[in-house]
Amino acid sequence: MWPRAIAHVDLDQFYAAVEMLDFPELRGQPVIVGGLPGARGVVSTASYEARKFGVHSAMPSSQAARLCPHAIWRVPRMERYVEKSREVQAVFARYTDLIEPLSLDEAFLDLTGSQRLFGPAETIAWRIKDEILKETGLVASLGLAQNKSLAKIASDLKKPNALVVVPPGAKEAAEFLAPLPIGRLWGVGPKTEARLREWGLRTIGDLARCDTEFLMRRLGAAGAHDLQALARGEDDRPVVTAEAPQSISRENTFADDLQDDAALERELLAFAEDVAARLRAKGLQAGGVTLKVRFGDFTTLTRALQFEEPTDIAEALHAAGVRLLRTKVSRQGRGVRLIGLAATRLAPRGQAVATLFPDEKAVKQRRVAETLDRLRRRFGDDAVTRARLLEDRPRNTGTPTDTPRK
Repeated sequence: MWPRAIAHVDLDQFYAAVEMLDFPELRGQPVIVGGLPGARGVVSTASYEARKFGVHSAMPSSQAARLCPHAIWRVPRMERYVEKSREVQAVFARYTDLIEPLSLDEAFLDLTGSQRLFGPAETIAWRIKDEILKETGLVASLGLAQNKSLAKIASDLKKPNALVVVPPGAKEAAEFLAPLPIGRLWGVGPKTEARLREWGLRTIGDLARCDTEFLMRRLGAAGAHDLQALARGEDDRPVVTAEAPQSISRENTFADDLQDDAALERELLAFAEDVAARLRAKGLQAGGVTLKVRFGDFTTLTRALQFEEPTDIAEALHAAGVRLLRTKVSRQGRGVRLIGLAATRLAPRGQAVATLFPDEKAVKQRRVAETLDRLRRRFGDDAVTRARLLEDRPRNTGTPTDTPRK
């Protein structure tokens, strides 16, 4: 029995795979799921047939269309992807209650205690993989190792449809990691990779063997220590099951650069409504707000403020966003390509010290918000909306995001 068994499960080409499940005629075709090229969107997921042409997630849709002009485009259907994700999570729950979702298609599982009921960790991993395919029609790649970092690297090594096992033990971890390119290490992004390569470090083994003093002078003590520990296969982070998101946000990229201040503020109101509803649904309140603005020349600004008291009310979020837009963003005649609003500094509702004299207006706004939440749960999200949001709004691609803590 493994002393510690962590699995990383990653559903292969998830959004595209769901589209192919629902529309079998798409199988074997270059499928791209994301914002359409003419709407200044981005690629969410590309099938492996499309990836052969260099298409990848987060790529501008216009660039993807040039690389793969014969691709079949699908607009994301988030409700359907959430439904399939829940089916996969139901398989996880049979074998462990220690599940840390990273996204709809990715999660860590702690299988250490599960071995007493279901046998060796490798057997459990195979069963999870087989049951996902049998019950959902989706293909998963799994990495199984003694910690999260190793498991995540392993799951990505032999995609698609793979199970890579890193046997427990310090020697085994070092041997697994040593020959891999340094960019495979969790936490090493393109900029860090470029710096490490400048210093002659090309493999994870090179980093593990590098002089620590040399790294400390360049990365600082904490950075050098953490990076070398991962390079040696050392990672004691637990699988966290109920972690609150660090931020909840909404942003839109407009089909055409937007110049109208009133239209921008109306977009912020729609964002505030959505973000506030998600805060209340999760039992959270925001201690601050961040506004994101990207102009037509791709210059991007972020501006933030903190609340005196945390909130989950749309009016407060909207007022803060408008205040930042009016006082902290210099447009200089430029059109806005993207605007976003994020609730930050999140904490469980009621955790903060409440004021002795609550604002009467805020109390009324909360009562109204909770009434609207009940109506929408019963009759659907579109059952009630603000009159101001019924006005014509610019074409865009909306992106709701819950950013987890690392």
